[in-house]
Amino acid sequence: MKQHFEYLGYAAGVITTLAFLPQAFRIFTTRQARDISLLWALAMNVGIILWLLYGIAINDLPMIAANSVSLLLLLVILYSKLRFR
Repeated sequence: MKQHFEYLGYAAGVITTLAFLPQAFRIFTTRQARDISLLWALAMNVGIILWLLYGIAINDLPMIAANSVSLLLLLVILYSKLRFR
């Protein structure tokens, strides 16, 4: 039964992680990030780091995978926000 819930975790992780991709791509291609809140970008990065650490602590592979990729995308967004002011 746990395996079925793990698939649910993977599906949720893929969908929420992919939600950051269009924003990161747009910022990277337009070189503009003025509409992105710096506080939002910082808070999201900290939150994702905490979720990633939690996933590692409980050894939850869907949570680790999704939050690792989300963190990479959010770091791109944060870097771009700071770089393209």
